[in-house]
Amino acid sequence: QVQLQASGGGLVQAGDSLRLSCAASGRTFGGYSMGWFRQAPGKEREFVARIYWSVGSTYYADSVKGRFSISRDNVANTMYLQMNNLKPEDTAVYYCAAVRGIATIDAHKYDYWGQGTLVTVSS
Repeated sequence: QVQLQASGGGLVQAGDSLRLSCAASGRTFGGYSMGWFRQAPGKEREFVARIYWSVGSTYYADSVKGRFSISRDNVANTMYLQMNNLKPEDTAVYYCAAVRGIATIDAHKYDYWGQGTLVTVSS
């Protein structure tokens, strides 16, 4: 059974950085895509970034491109989201997710989800 556990959220000021982690267990993730999504109060869950585990190829939402960086550690079975130059509009609960294959930005296509970690960016 795949389990994902997100951590690393917190309260920061605009312009600060945070690194989120997603510890994955239950299997090896070669052939899987893993992604980060976020959901702000009153809004739908939106795609942030994803990585194809085997080769490390990445894809980002336009809103975070150039500021966020997704990566993974094969040994630790952990995915990261380095968030730089944070903005108040980045405030949301961040979720990590996984799906077998090369995934799109559609959250509905992801089969496994972590519990979320709250990021709050003050202005």
